[in-house]
Amino acid sequence: MFTLKQLFAILMGTAFQFRFGDDDGGGGDDDDKGGKKGEAKITPEIQKLIDDQVKGLKDKNNELLDSMKKAKESLKRFDGIDPDAVNAMLKRFADDEEAGLIKEGKIDEVLNRRTDRMKAEHQKQLEAMSGEVSKAAQAKAKLAERAVKAEVIAAANKAGALPEAMDDIFLRAKGVFTVNEDGEVVAMNGDEVIMGKDGKTPLSPLEWAESLRESATHLWPKGTGTGAPGAKNGSQHAGKGNIGGSKQERQAAIASKFPDLPAK
Repeated sequence: MFTLKQLFAILMGTAFQFRFGDDDGGGGDDDDKGGKKGEAKITPEIQKLIDDQVKGLKDKNNELLDSMKKAKESLKRFDGIDPDAVNAMLKRFADDEEAGLIKEGKIDEVLNRRTDRMKAEHQKQLEAMSGEVSKAAQAKAKLAERAVKAEVIAAANKAGALPEAMDDIFLRAKGVFTVNEDGEVVAMNGDEVIMGKDGKTPLSPLEWAESLRESATHLWPKGTGTGAPGAKNGSQHAGKGNIGGSKQERQAAIASKFPDLPAK
């Protein structure tokens, strides 16, 4: 492969040959081998040099065209993107590492990193909010429990239950009573309000406590259970000679026990 300088020297020699001729006599017919006098002769060597140079130029041209084609295809990815806006965005990247990745064209990696950071921050906020909600729910539950306990214990005392039975009564009440949205202590069965004996008003803590006389007689003083003397008022005890009940009931009881006595 000849350099351009060598090729130029060869071409200059050819031009000199064309100008002054090959032979010393300067003569010769127009039909002599080698062509007419004054006609340039392109030797195979020169032709090869020319072909090689042309081929090199064509290859370089094709290489440039291919590079331009690839560049155009790459630019299509940025259709509709404002270069000024992109530059402004790049200036806002304070992180040198991200800026370096962007310069390298690793936009997806930068976006993934930023997305991961946003997700982590969002998750952190959610956990903090969840913790606050959990604390609020626990505080609300404690307040509701205190309200139920106060209402039920007051009702059980009023009904005449044993003082040492209050914890037992409260444990039973926890499965029945709750605090509604209005802050009232109500008896619930799932989502339904439990009604009292009249079927019109909600079951009150006092009415519920009274109902324990039948199901939990050990929570009450002896002789004050259902059917026992003084059970109706919960605190009155039978006096000496008083067997309880109405006058007619007492008379009937005496008559059945002492049939020989004359009826009054």
